[in-house]
Amino acid sequence: MANLNLQISEDLQEIIKKHREINWEEVVRKALLDHAMKIEIIEKLTDKSKLNEKDAEEIGEKVKRGIAKRHGL
Repeated sequence: MANLNLQISEDLQEIIKKHREINWEEVVRKALLDHAMKIEIIEKLTDKSKLNEKDAEEIGEKVKRGIAKRHGL
């Protein structure tokens, strides 16, 4: 298994020190795995997409306008 070094704020370090009963290494490992899996899913969904960035922005703007119109904004 590989090692990973992280820099954390002093505030976070104080919280971690205060709660030594928690396996922080496991918390971080699970958070990293969860985030990595989400990235993998997004990549699988977009790998075969023919949309480019411009197309995606246009769709996003249409969605925003539709939401604004629906809510009278």
